[in-house]
Amino acid sequence: MAGKTVNNSLARRRWRSFKKNKRGFYSLILFSLLFGISLFSELVSNDKPFLVHYQGHYYFPLIKAYPETVFGGDFETETDYLDPYILEKMTSEENTVYFPPNPHSYNSINLELDQPVPSPPSADNFLGTDDRGRDVLARLIYGFRLSVLFGFALTLIGTILGIIAGAVQGYFGGRTDLLFQRFIEVWGAMPELYLLIIFASIFKPSVLLLLILLSMFGWLGLSDYVRAEFLKGRNMEYVKAAKALGVSNVTIMYRHLLPNGMTPVITFLPFRMSGSILALTSLDFLGLGVPPSTPSLGELLAQGKANIDAWWLSLSTFVVLVGTLILLIFIGEALREAFDPRRQ
Repeated sequence: MAGKTVNNSLARRRWRSFKKNKRGFYSLILFSLLFGISLFSELVSNDKPFLVHYQGHYYFPLIKAYPETVFGGDFETETDYLDPYILEKMTSEENTVYFPPNPHSYNSINLELDQPVPSPPSADNFLGTDDRGRDVLARLIYGFRLSVLFGFALTLIGTILGIIAGAVQGYFGGRTDLLFQRFIEVWGAMPELYLLIIFASIFKPSVLLLLILLSMFGWLGLSDYVRAEFLKGRNMEYVKAAKALGVSNVTIMYRHLLPNGMTPVITFLPFRMSGSILALTSLDFLGLGVPPSTPSLGELLAQGKANIDAWWLSLSTFVVLVGTLILLIFIGEALREAFDPRRQ
């Protein structure tokens, strides 16, 4: 009970220290708000309306697909709700339709443009269109969600693998540590980019493939810090006492050493996540990332590079990407100060 009280008190002090760093605290609030909104991207940016009230009946296109014959069209195919003919049918007389704030999805093409693509910002496309006539704002919203979710997943997997590898090395030491270090040296010397190029040419590009390949190398940096913490803690008196009482190695590592070695893990999380987002963006920019139709910040940057005159492509993507990385860096700096033992 006393141990839990001490841990709770320490956690409260760290939280107060984190909140004192206004830049990091407000960055956390802003990042959480933006990420929370992006999780509901389909409700923010979509070419399908929330609700259609047509001839006395209610329809929910976001949930169910309806043929356009339901709304007075001629074909049995799924309704294109941005088609001027269908839109006129749904808004005539007592019929009403309710679209999301941005009535475009990441893959919907604006066929009503009066100028060549990529087209500049307009009342219909707030941030313009890309080189295929797709709405840039919609692709930024969906691309931001994909990047953050990918960063979360890669950071989580890399952190778990790094903790396990570092804990085994640091706790057992000796020959186990020596062999593991030699393996890490060999594994870390492998050309990661070349491997990605080879696998991208063999397998169909996908988010899962990228996650697996990057996870194979993402744990290397963190394992060194965890190893150092376990090497320092394995000779502490409480660890020796636990061994003398017959406590298993796994229990000692999990209950006694891991909580004391989590400081570098937690403080590095925002920086590792920003690195994961940047890695996905870089690979997409080089054409080695997600499939072409997938909304991606890197793919928009590549379009901006290919279309220098279309400044809205590069500028909007740059603001989103750099803004995200800055917020994560500010959060990481605040966490590092909060977990600094010299400030406790």
